[in-house]
Amino acid sequence: MKRVLVTGASGMLGSQLMLSAPIGTQALGTDLRSDAPVEFAGVDLADEAAVDALLAQVGAITGVIHGAAFTAVDLAEERESDAKRANEDACRVLASRCASRSIPIVVVSTDFVFDGGGTRPYREDDTVRPLSAYGRTKLAGEKAATLAHPKGTRIVRTQWLYGPRGKHFPGTILKLASERPELKVVHDQIGSPTSTLELAPALWDVLARGDAGIYHAACDGQASWFEFACATLELSGVRGVKVAPCTTEEFPRPAVRPRYSVLDCSKLAKLRGKTLAPWRKALETFLAVSSQAEQHIK
Repeated sequence: MKRVLVTGASGMLGSQLMLSAPIGTQALGTDLRSDAPVEFAGVDLADEAAVDALLAQVGAITGVIHGAAFTAVDLAEERESDAKRANEDACRVLASRCASRSIPIVVVSTDFVFDGGGTRPYREDDTVRPLSAYGRTKLAGEKAATLAHPKGTRIVRTQWLYGPRGKHFPGTILKLASERPELKVVHDQIGSPTSTLELAPALWDVLARGDAGIYHAACDGQASWFEFACATLELSGVRGVKVAPCTTEEFPRPAVRPRYSVLDCSKLAKLRGKTLAPWRKALETFLAVSSQAEQHIK
């Protein structure tokens, strides 16, 4: 039986990783939240002593999937030191401990390491130039983990993530649509909406079969946030709400977003023998799963 430590295990991605562990693999969850419903709660992964104590308690493991992060993109602009601790320091500590045990670690990263000035999907070896505190700290985490464990670190960059648990864009759009007759959504930022239902199994595959290095993982195809919003309402059967496109300048935010950050995922597709699902199909599946869950609760 393989035993893998999953960080951020109560979060949107981490919870899906816990649920999608392959047969023959035991996923052991840890989370910074002391009240998290996981085996090992309240652990600060940037604290070396805390991580050493955690690993002693966990016992022998065969790998780590590091999904924990400071993901509040705008808040990171005013709390960059906190973002650095979560996104860089924790990567360094975890990767160094994995190196001492000769086990692989998958570090989840982001499209925000790019500046968005490209005109084709970004490859793993393209020039990085983050525009925000979030992007800077995530890139620093990539470098720290790779330096600490060059033979065992797999960096997986993803983007525009949503899933059955946690706060996400489709949920926000559906809530706003229930409250307002008209919505404005940015139409000049392009990426690939990615479901945790698709990403989580891919991360397990990278841990099991991938070599050290960088991978890109996102659902197939591309869209603007406006198109993502329209598809969410359409596939949810919501009618009577007008969605109007707007520019980034009309919807200013503290953190600068890359205008174009579609990821070239051909390296991952070669490893797995398939791409992640097309983004509209993945969204349709997610909405169906969410609807079934709501019906079950009722």
